[in-house]
Amino acid sequence: MAAKITGIILIVIGVATILLTMYFSYNIFMGKSAAPEVFKISENTTSQEKVSVSQDAQDQIGKIVSEQLKGMFPSDSMTKILNLASWSILAGILIFGGTSIAGLGIRLIK
Repeated sequence: MAAKITGIILIVIGVATILLTMYFSYNIFMGKSAAPEVFKISENTTSQEKVSVSQDAQDQIGKIVSEQLKGMFPSDSMTKILNLASWSILAGILIFGGTSIAGLGIRLIK
């Protein structure tokens, strides 16, 4: 009798884990909530005196190129993709774990 009760509890825990993971994934991918922020990009700004004119020209060219790249690829797009990928991997692990827990519960009931 105790094995059956434990089995039912494990099935409920496993199914709840799967359903909650799917609910959170749905909200993240529909834009209702943000993915957990695992990856962050911080902008480094340093102020140094320029020694030569050629170095100043190279810095200006570098700034122009980086501004053009930011126009094509927004700076936060890569972090969003990485955060969504990390959430997808975590969701897969949680669903697999929930399935395993529910499977143990089914074996205990039998």
